[in-house]
Amino acid sequence: MKIGELAAITGVPTKTIRYWEAEGLVPDPSRTPAGHRDYARDAADRLTFIRSAQTAGLTLGQIGQILAISDRGSAPCEHVAAAVEQRLAEVDARIAELEATRGHLQAVSRRAARQDPADCEGFCSIIPT
Repeated sequence: MKIGELAAITGVPTKTIRYWEAEGLVPDPSRTPAGHRDYARDAADRLTFIRSAQTAGLTLGQIGQILAISDRGSAPCEHVAAAVEQRLAEVDARIAELEATRGHLQAVSRRAARQDPADCEGFCSIIPT
């Protein structure tokens, strides 16, 4: 099938399909005599997996590793579980950072609400230096 058909079936834009090909996530398809990409039917499953893995928070690097394991004929589920746990730890750390930032911003917001604009000094006395 042509790239436009594959894009329509999967909802993945043609530009993204080409990018994933360049990154090695999608094998180079065969070509028609006119030089157009000619994808096998199983390409749609691969694109759907890549999109789902991205939605789950995995990076393209992690997804590439999973696909390489699968392409060798091995079951990648153990690797997927490890990648998911790693990503979950990263998300938890980022949430903690964002909660700390939120607390700081709330304190600054309270200070700003009490600030008389006439008392503003230096760069801005709302944000302590």
